[in-house]
Amino acid sequence: MKKIVLFFALAFAVTNLSFAQQKDIPAAKPGVKYGKEISATNAISVAKLEKELTQKNAFNGKISGKVVEVCKKKGCFMTLQRDGEEPITVRFKDYGFFMPADIVGKTVVVEGIAKKKEVSVASLQHAAKDLGKSQSEIDQITQPKKDISIIADGVLVVK
Repeated sequence: MKKIVLFFALAFAVTNLSFAQQKDIPAAKPGVKYGKEISATNAISVAKLEKELTQKNAFNGKISGKVVEVCKKKGCFMTLQRDGEEPITVRFKDYGFFMPADIVGKTVVVEGIAKKKEVSVASLQHAAKDLGKSQSEIDQITQPKKDISIIADGVLVVK
């Protein structure tokens, strides 16, 4: 009996902790940082990142861009605007931090590793669902795509 009570108490504590993390995400205002402490110095643009990745398979550093979407469920990823292309997906190292919904439209600097990779249909459909896309939009995703993906250690809201 003690084990059952302990199990439910532990489950309750973990559930409350996970919901508390979502509520404690600060609003996206200039100067607010998420994850690792970073600065905007030496950040390159998304366009420059694309050029860098034509010569290499990976880039390690800071990238500046405008946020166009964020995961509607809990802010577990966001996307950065690209000219004439699909946005670049930014995920957060070890899901160590999340983004607020009001970060959409803000200019940010992310620090981490950017890579070219092929994204599976299942991953694309999962991301579309998390972004709140309709089932018909999700069903239209039938091919994997080659894209740029960023795993960020930190995010700084610039403006």
